[in-house]
Amino acid sequence: MGAAAGWADERLGLAAMGKKNLRKVFPDHWSFMLGEIALWSFVVLLLSGVFLTLWFRPSMAEVTYQGSYNQLRGISMSEAYASALNISFDVRGGLLMRQMHHWAAMLFIAAMMIHLLRVFFTGAHRKPRELNWVIGSLLLLLGTLEGFTGYSLPDDLLSGTGIRAADGFIKSIPIVGTYISFFLFGGEFPGDAIIPRLYTIHVLLIPGLLLALIAAHMLLLVYHKHTQWPGPGRTENNVVGFPMLPVYAAKAGGFFFIVFGVTALMGGLMSLNPVWKFGPYDPTKVTAGSQPDWYMGWPDGALRIMPGIESHFWGSTWSWNIFLPIIVLPGLLFTVLLLLPFIEGWITGDKREHHLLQRPRNAPTRTATMVALMTIYACFWAAGGNDLIAIKLHASINQITYFLRAAVFILPIITFLVTRRICISLQRHDNEMLLHGYESGVIMRTPEGSYYEKHLPISEARAYTLTVRDRSAEQLTPATQDDTNGVPAPKGRLSGFRDKIRTLYYADDVDKPTTAELEEAHHHADHEAHELEALDGHSAEGHHFDGRHPVSEEPIRPEHH
Repeated sequence: MGAAAGWADERLGLAAMGKKNLRKVFPDHWSFMLGEIALWSFVVLLLSGVFLTLWFRPSMAEVTYQGSYNQLRGISMSEAYASALNISFDVRGGLLMRQMHHWAAMLFIAAMMIHLLRVFFTGAHRKPRELNWVIGSLLLLLGTLEGFTGYSLPDDLLSGTGIRAADGFIKSIPIVGTYISFFLFGGEFPGDAIIPRLYTIHVLLIPGLLLALIAAHMLLLVYHKHTQWPGPGRTENNVVGFPMLPVYAAKAGGFFFIVFGVTALMGGLMSLNPVWKFGPYDPTKVTAGSQPDWYMGWPDGALRIMPGIESHFWGSTWSWNIFLPIIVLPGLLFTVLLLLPFIEGWITGDKREHHLLQRPRNAPTRTATMVALMTIYACFWAAGGNDLIAIKLHASINQITYFLRAAVFILPIITFLVTRRICISLQRHDNEMLLHGYESGVIMRTPEGSYYEKHLPISEARAYTLTVRDRSAEQLTPATQDDTNGVPAPKGRLSGFRDKIRTLYYADDVDKPTTAELEEAHHHADHEAHELEALDGHSAEGHHFDGRHPVSEEPIRPEHH
């Protein structure tokens, strides 16, 4: 083994490269594990997917089912659906692997979404990580498409209904929609080629793209170094944490087995996508109350609340009620998501590199913007189940639809304003903590008879964390940047518009205290701490410091120790 390692090192230089990268330091915080959940879920998807490919047959050829599931025995179905039943009932461990694969897909997409939110809320998408944000957004899009192609493969009545809906969505594209549908399905829907084609996309095309993007994502993570939360000893130029080997590798490996174990428990104990209950796909039938997987629910909701609008041009029908919510809206919202770092960078004019994270409260407008986008998503997602909501709540589906049509425009504005005010209030609270400390629990009475609570200063580490943020004046500086000769740069209409947006972006932000304010607060805190120190071992009945008698004369009461 030593000789083989030496031979490889002489030709590839692995030792020098490995020594540098294997000792690379990574910070330690629970929020950084959200991305790891997505990574390890993808590994579980690969492992379980390889198992399933050994028995699944992606064919739409008609066969008569003769397997062990009595309720469907003798029924004509596609070979794909028959093989899905065979995996579920006749292959040892097949149902467990099917459900693990499906649950891992759910976790993969959910973890990517939450990881994306964490990155944006903490400012980890800023320079130099804009490209990594783009890669992460593409991973989310491809993961969603991968999930759709995956749950369409069994060719049961539910997944077949989803494919038929997709056919309708494609045909809603003006002029070329019908041709795209014929090309995809190999003729008139449903044809006999869609399952094999989806299978190729699901097991070859999209996984290859996902692997390439994940590799690029990880390489950029190593190249840029990992972001970290501010704290003593942590700067924009260093990383405080643990090396890759042995600490981080051991922790990451253990976390993989946790993710694998939880997925296995979910696959073994929580039923998911019981295709045998749905029966084989029949184009003449549709399941009442059928719902797509949760991550495809929001486009379906946008479709349900869209008013029925159609136009007729040159003998063709333009179905705006389908084309806009299903084709245009997802593309538009994804483009906005993709461009968020660049939009924010253009507004703020911030060209600095950022390796320290921000608390969401310290970027109120950014935090409120994402909450507003989350509200839009939630409204569309709720609309995707408007029929089930109406049934469960015994309400009118029309009233629910009308409410959601208005809510998707009104609620994001409300949540934006409320979130922004909450963040600004939290900034004020942080300043109060810095200047006046935390509540000590000791109630004092003034000579006038009023009561107040003594405060103690927070720790230096806590104070450092609260003060690592820019001031509004520093953030607004890019608006007045001069050239190298000190001559103010000329401003056009676009630049003036950007200055106004930048001012609104930072409007009402609460600056951290100045050095003079902090020194004055520390002096006052030291005085209060000296007074409280005098109470050690003595009772505190509210008469101290009121001039009646000194603390030293107060009798010690054991029951108050």
